[in-house]
Amino acid sequence: MSEAILPALAHNFLGQAPGWYKRTIIAFLLLNPLAMWLLGPYLTGWLLIIEFIFTLAMALKCYPLLPGGLLAMEALAIGMTSPEALYKEVLGNFPVILLLMFMVAGIYFMKDLLLLTFTKLILGVRSKSALALLFSLVAAVLSAFLDALTVTAVIITVAVGFYGVYHKVASAGPSDGASVDPDENPLHREHLEEFRAFLRSLLMHGAVGTALGGVCTLVGEPQNLLIAGVAGWDFIQFFKLMAPVSMPVLAAGLLTCLLLEKTGWFGYGARLPRPVRKVLEDFATAEQAKRKAQQKAALMVQAIAAILLVIGLALHLAEVGFIGLMVIILIASFNGIIDEHQIGKSFQEALPFTSLLVVFFAIVAVIHEQHLFSPIIHAVLALPPEQQPSMFFIANGVLSMISDNVFVATVYISEVKQSLDAGEITLEQFERLAVAINTGTNLPSVATPNGQAAFLFLLTSAIAPLVRLSYGRMVFMALPYTLVLGGVGLLAVTYWL
Repeated sequence: MSEAILPALAHNFLGQAPGWYKRTIIAFLLLNPLAMWLLGPYLTGWLLIIEFIFTLAMALKCYPLLPGGLLAMEALAIGMTSPEALYKEVLGNFPVILLLMFMVAGIYFMKDLLLLTFTKLILGVRSKSALALLFSLVAAVLSAFLDALTVTAVIITVAVGFYGVYHKVASAGPSDGASVDPDENPLHREHLEEFRAFLRSLLMHGAVGTALGGVCTLVGEPQNLLIAGVAGWDFIQFFKLMAPVSMPVLAAGLLTCLLLEKTGWFGYGARLPRPVRKVLEDFATAEQAKRKAQQKAALMVQAIAAILLVIGLALHLAEVGFIGLMVIILIASFNGIIDEHQIGKSFQEALPFTSLLVVFFAIVAVIHEQHLFSPIIHAVLALPPEQQPSMFFIANGVLSMISDNVFVATVYISEVKQSLDAGEITLEQFERLAVAINTGTNLPSVATPNGQAAFLFLLTSAIAPLVRLSYGRMVFMALPYTLVLGGVGLLAVTYWL
């Protein structure tokens, strides 16, 4: 029996992850205690960071919560940090956890309103360049007040819905009712490929738009709230401090969007085929005709909740997570959502990432306990003050391309805050460095799906295989944005802070 159990355990470990990946994680877990004994906690701490970044970089093979969580548990077990230190990290960043738990869930109840907004946008604007610009701009504005992950989820839902409608109609074939696969019919296949390219470009513009808007405000990205919490900034103060970098980058990003659509470079520029537009317009008209007073009232409630959300955030009436909870209560109450299981669905998207964030804090606790980043931080702080922000921007940007920007921001802002508390830098310099850290983790990280949670969510969603959006194609299509956002951001941090 034991002979049958061992292969079964090996098969079950990390599920469908590749065999080489499973063996690598096991090797990490066996190596760390040995390294702790032979090399000591400092070098083993760096080894742990490399291993953890590996799990983030390989997020498409296995969600990093599991292998990263095993590494964090082992770090606790062998004494690289303590449960008390982890609890202190989590407690200090509790507003971020509240944001992920309640704000993302709150926006889930506003999906109908957001879906209607994007649907009207796609079918109401016939110029592809204008549509791409508006799509990116709307995604940026929504991400500034909601969060990038939720806005991306809405965009994905719209794209999946549109693709499904056209595919169903195209598959119905000619009037004799014979079923035809659009991939087999030459005319339909041509329209379908163009439609896929159209959706693919809009999805990428929208995803980049979430990064453009997400860097601007306190709630745009999880690390923004984390940095603002450490720095003691409110919503308005955060926006003003980021504006010298975020506003030029926003303008440059929108101009890049227009240029890409006009030139057709990097896989952009595809138009919506007329037959496809006709199908989608007919569907949207039919849906609107079916919308009764009850559905209209529900949309009105969502719109009112959205206005209250913006007011609550702008005036900082309460912690961001509490405002999200307010949205849940208002919309669910007035739209008749009273079943526990219906409400529970709203939390499904946020809680896996919330759990991963706690694992981040365990690794950060190791970094603090072993003072791993202190030599790097001190080396940068030894530079002339005017050079420090640009160096932090570059360091955060490069690491965020291969790792997760929340993890990178957590590490750097904590170390810089320690330098402020120790009297090594002034408050004014600390604020400049905090801006550099925030923009550095938000902007260059669009280079790969590893850096931005919204990009990773898009790549692993149902729409990616339908529109043929692979990892390599996403990196290729993001390249011009990476160069522009990273370049303009570095210029702004160097000369305008």
